[in-house]
Amino acid sequence: MQKQGAYQDHITALSEPAKRLIIYIVSAAFIALNGYLIHRGCLWSVALPVSLLIVFVLITSAEYFFLIIAFLTPLSVNLLDTELNAGISIPSEPLLVAMTLIFIFGLLMGIQPEKRQLYHPVTIAILLNLSWMFVTVLTSTLPLISAKAYLSRLWFVLPMFFMGITFFGKLRNIKRFLWCYALALLIVIVYTTYRHYLNGFAEKTGTWVMKPFYNDHTAYGSIMALLIPVFITMSFIRRFSPLMRIACFGAAIIFMGALALSFSRAAWTSMVIAMAALPFILLKIKFRWVVLSMVMAVMIFYTFRYEIVDVLSKNKQDSSANFVEHVQSISNISSDASNLERINRWQSALRMFGERPFWGWGPGTYQFQYAPFQRSQDKTVISTNFGDVGNAHSEYIGPLAESGVFGMLTFFAVLLTSLSTGFRIYRKASTSEVRLLALGITLGLMTYFIHGTLNNFLDTDKLSVTFWAFLAILVAMDRGLQKQESGNDESDPAYRTQ
Repeated sequence: MQKQGAYQDHITALSEPAKRLIIYIVSAAFIALNGYLIHRGCLWSVALPVSLLIVFVLITSAEYFFLIIAFLTPLSVNLLDTELNAGISIPSEPLLVAMTLIFIFGLLMGIQPEKRQLYHPVTIAILLNLSWMFVTVLTSTLPLISAKAYLSRLWFVLPMFFMGITFFGKLRNIKRFLWCYALALLIVIVYTTYRHYLNGFAEKTGTWVMKPFYNDHTAYGSIMALLIPVFITMSFIRRFSPLMRIACFGAAIIFMGALALSFSRAAWTSMVIAMAALPFILLKIKFRWVVLSMVMAVMIFYTFRYEIVDVLSKNKQDSSANFVEHVQSISNISSDASNLERINRWQSALRMFGERPFWGWGPGTYQFQYAPFQRSQDKTVISTNFGDVGNAHSEYIGPLAESGVFGMLTFFAVLLTSLSTGFRIYRKASTSEVRLLALGITLGLMTYFIHGTLNNFLDTDKLSVTFWAFLAILVAMDRGLQKQESGNDESDPAYRTQ
């Protein structure tokens, strides 16, 4: 008889000998790694004993382990910024790998996700995206690079989305997850703001003061934009105590301040556009009309593209510490190096797509392959041929170059199905708590999808953990609504708020 996918089942499926074997292996690896790090003079290796405690939690308490990842992700440090020079974020990514292995082991033991979960539109879109990405790994021009990129995508998606759907079946776990992530992020904000203060809150230093926790100000600003709508809407949940509602609103205000000090114009823009979409949700307008409005806007832009470019080319305002001037620089495509370099990267990606439109060059290969596709007239003072300062700067154009036309279309499918789900939950939710949480999650995702036109961060733990978790939250809520409509809402854990 097959078991149905409870999150804890992936842990309890381990036999006692298997658990002991895991502990022995981890202990041996710990001793070897700690000895090596001490030999190399890495003083922070004294923190590694904590890893043993985390492994113990992994094999005994699944829910707490999920919350540990939420808390540790904002505080994780990428080893590329250390003397080890390894492209992995510690400790979050090893923990995600461990959860992924547990998930795969559970599948081998016969623990399967519910059909309602597998047949959900968001799940189908994600599976299509992962499937096509795997195909393009096989056709990649750099197979090893693509295989690593695909594996990293798996250890973000499998635990945070597929295991997350069951975990977020309880509303209390949604709030716990959000607060665990937020509390750690508040620590990073205090650290970043203090360093900002020591440098006089200068615009140039604002691009690096969040290191080593965030690699640059755009990722830092993006996570603020993702969380602000959630904590604002949580502050309106009447079921919360007055103190909790004040705490939620206070956290949102702090995130807004951090967003302003991030000097991330893309994050600011994403917030403004997402707020412009708020009336469509509040008025319970069906999502297809929103999509139609977006298509019309794109058509208008395309029709008047030459006139628009002509107007934008007259803007000479570069980025500045002055807020108004910094906002004005968003549309500067004539002299702002950051904007021009994005255009250079996009044009290179489109040329790569033109050469391999169907299969693409392979996941993760853009930064290693784009240099020959640059044109001398497009290069800027910050251009490089070594692929060491970022990738295509777009969640849409990047996959177009790396995984071909279906790479972009399947990611668009994730976008459309997730936002459609968010709109539907808001319209049909029977409780204000579910409705407001869905509103915040949907608006938060909208900021990321908008930001994704200018930057891409789904290859990093900082944004991937929250992004895929937010999708899992929407699916978990939607499953609850479907069960409620079929008359089985009493047994649905998505409505157990205690």
